[in-house]
Amino acid sequence: MEKELAIGESVFVQSYKHDGKLHRTWSKGLVIDIQPHTLVVVTDHTWVVESDGRKWLTKEPAICFFFDDRFFNVISMVRKNGIYYYCNIASPSLYDGEAIKNIDYDLDLKVYPDMSYIVLDENEYEEHAKKMQYPMELKEILERSLDDLIEMVERGEKPFDFDYINDYLFKYFKDQLALKEK
Repeated sequence: MEKELAIGESVFVQSYKHDGKLHRTWSKGLVIDIQPHTLVVVTDHTWVVESDGRKWLTKEPAICFFFDDRFFNVISMVRKNGIYYYCNIASPSLYDGEAIKNIDYDLDLKVYPDMSYIVLDENEYEEHAKKMQYPMELKEILERSLDDLIEMVERGEKPFDFDYINDYLFKYFKDQLALKEK
């Protein structure tokens, strides 16, 4: 990541499209871990603003993994009936002092609690690839990244591991309780 963030800091998250237009913004995420090449951020009842101005509030805590060396990010949504993963094929994420930023490339992978999955938005990806003229080299990277994600899910690699997400969730709630007690 370009500039330093600290654990416990709040951060905005901004997703753009290939043409530079703002796609989606999360109003607040809490940095709970910083690993080499990865920022781990929790969003919990966070406002999300879409490019068309629609606003919505997230309904559950989500453990988000933003990588600076991979063409995807992973949002682990913790629901009553299990952990759902929403994976965005996107440029590597960077923090520029203002927000964690990346370029969303439409292809998504939704993973269910039983680890079954579905690829989403393939038509949107093809449409935008033509409209915004994604270079062939970029398309190859994006499609390979989707394959890599699917392999990670099938092998149960982190972050697609219940205990791994549960540990972060426990840390988040413990930290929130400690803040309330101050």
